[in-house]
Amino acid sequence: MELTLDVAKWRKRRGMGRLLKALGAEEGLTRYVGGAVRDELLGLPVNDVDLATRIEPDEVVKRLEAARIKAVPTGIEHGTITAVSDGRVVEITTLRRDVSTDGRRATVAFTDDWQEDAARRDFTINALSADPQTGEVFDYFGGLDDLQHRHIRFIGDPLQRIAEDHLRILRFFRFHARFGSGRMDSAALDACTDRANDLMALSRERIADELVKLLGVPDPSPTVKVMLDRSILKPVLPEIEPARLIDLQALIASEQAVDIAPDALRRLAALLPRDPAIADAIGVRLRLSNKARKRLACAAVDDLSQTPRALSYRIGIECAVDRLLLGGQAAAAKEISSWHVPRLPIGGGALIERGVPAGPIVARTLRQIEDRWLAAGFPTGAEFQEIVSDAIAAAQ
Repeated sequence: MELTLDVAKWRKRRGMGRLLKALGAEEGLTRYVGGAVRDELLGLPVNDVDLATRIEPDEVVKRLEAARIKAVPTGIEHGTITAVSDGRVVEITTLRRDVSTDGRRATVAFTDDWQEDAARRDFTINALSADPQTGEVFDYFGGLDDLQHRHIRFIGDPLQRIAEDHLRILRFFRFHARFGSGRMDSAALDACTDRANDLMALSRERIADELVKLLGVPDPSPTVKVMLDRSILKPVLPEIEPARLIDLQALIASEQAVDIAPDALRRLAALLPRDPAIADAIGVRLRLSNKARKRLACAAVDDLSQTPRALSYRIGIECAVDRLLLGGQAAAAKEISSWHVPRLPIGGGALIERGVPAGPIVARTLRQIEDRWLAAGFPTGAEFQEIVSDAIAAAQ
């Protein structure tokens, strides 16, 4: 399979022409690489365009500064410079080869060999590069054929690739969920299964990041099924049982039925036991933000006894939508997703002005008013004033 990219449109991007000239693209020193090439070939939107270069990092900085392009040494020890050209941010990485790896990080040396650099990448579809002048695509490992057949395959020996970076286990499943089709590559799947325990050596932040990306694709359930059948997540998330897959499938069906956008955190909640304490503990383990932890715990409460709007008022629209979708009430979730939650139209000061004695009785009276207001469907005007009058009379 031979393809040529229409790279002229990338060169027309603000600041890109200056950047390519500074980095010797006309001399073959710099190419487009990675996800931009892959996504363009798949007809997907391309946001960020990354560059790889034969030029060593210190020289990259000198060339950028000479061209009056801002150079930020974001990962210069690993060969990465972030350029800001006419306001556009582009990541530039010098060609590398691995000197040593421990499954979490690598020690690298710089090289001028494009194939050597491509060989250290994870999957064949991520090892493609393109000439910025001609659009010629360079493919050293059969990535174009794999891309055509939507086949996710490690470069070389899958066990070796996983030994270099254990996160590639989760990346394999994420890339299959996003780009793959049909049966998974058997060698890759067997290697991921054999080395699943290696995930325990990774930081929980990296695991969470990959898991969230995987669960955010339109329908990750076929991929998740394979992961659960193969016990891929068991070393780090033993609480997720294979039986939970049906809950994830039902949630995805509900989201699609009422056109509510996929949400990775909600889908993670579908896979967890309906126990707020367990959900919160998993949030802590994955180093999620406090907001995300609270949302997981809230979604784990199996209680839909209140009306959808009352539930939204009590726990917030986001969590109410989560609970309703998880509870199979898709239409109600859609209805409240755009509802504006009202505020109780009276406060403690107004009650005191109307004769309620200052002190704890004010708070109790407000709660009584609020409960009746919710039960009545958030009325206003005379109906609300009647609720208030009844509560004040009972308090006096």
